[in-house]
Amino acid sequence: MAENPAPPKRPKLGDDFDPEQYRMTIGEHLDELRRRLIWGILGLVVAVFVCMAFGERIIVVFCAPLVRALQDRGINPQLYYTEVGGAFMTYLKVSLICALAVSGPWIVYQIWLFVAAGLYPNERKAVTRYIPVSVGLMVAGMLFVYFVVLPLTVTILIDFGSGIKLGGAAVTTTQPATTQPLVIPLYQGDPASPREGELWENAIDGQIKRFRHGATRTLMYGPENLLAPLITLPDYINLVILTMVLFGLAFQLPLVVLALATVGIVGVPTFKKSRRIVYFILAIVAAVVAPGDVVTTMMALLVPLVLLYELGIVMAQWRTRKAQAQAEDDEAASQDGPTKSP
Repeated sequence: MAENPAPPKRPKLGDDFDPEQYRMTIGEHLDELRRRLIWGILGLVVAVFVCMAFGERIIVVFCAPLVRALQDRGINPQLYYTEVGGAFMTYLKVSLICALAVSGPWIVYQIWLFVAAGLYPNERKAVTRYIPVSVGLMVAGMLFVYFVVLPLTVTILIDFGSGIKLGGAAVTTTQPATTQPLVIPLYQGDPASPREGELWENAIDGQIKRFRHGATRTLMYGPENLLAPLITLPDYINLVILTMVLFGLAFQLPLVVLALATVGIVGVPTFKKSRRIVYFILAIVAAVVAPGDVVTTMMALLVPLVLLYELGIVMAQWRTRKAQAQAEDDEAASQDGPTKSP
């Protein structure tokens, strides 16, 4: 009795690999999918443990724009949490999201190995050509949030809240002083060996501190106005993460425009004629999805979207001209072919 032949060994995915030359059964597809999922999950688990080791530093980096804005205005830069496990849950959330961002390329690579086997060479080239562009745009969107949007947003909002004065006229006393007012010493840092009960102000971090029971304690204080910021860590971290994800996805707009033009769903002339309508739609989208306040975050999102839309039109024009030139070259080659002697 003849033995069943062993299934052919899966070839490596090269530029000349044709999926028609290699067929997989449903069971083989499921095995391949399971293998890719296992490798992707293992990469995520490793990234989670690595990010948890640096979770506290990541939180400090995320909070840096807010801390700088508070310190510049002489406000206590500490953030608070209102639940017992609020800080720990935020630490886990930040570690997990950073792990997803770090292991994302590895996970996408595993998914690509599974999907690429069913694509033709020209389809694989089209995908691999724009994957780096997509990743670069997403990273650019997140960096834009961290270095531009967050500092601008927190500065405007803190200045607005701190500018609302307390109602009523200022009252000054004419009573002669019987004792000298308390003057807190101002240090460029913390004392090397503070004494029990000593009180001072750290000019570097802008905090008033007291040494009590062998530990340094910080006093909470705010501006002399009607409103004082009391910002919680979970709310601020949620705002940072949501804004980064939103801007990272929004920065994919040029590729969306390019894809629609390449497939032929919308032509480049239509994109140009529809600028006003598209700008109006982008303004509505930015106002609806922008986290935080409506004005600053909306404008910070709308301006890049308009510029990215124009970038998508430029890329679509370049792609269309290149495709037309390639088609003309192929047509010329086909016409010249029969005239040549064998």
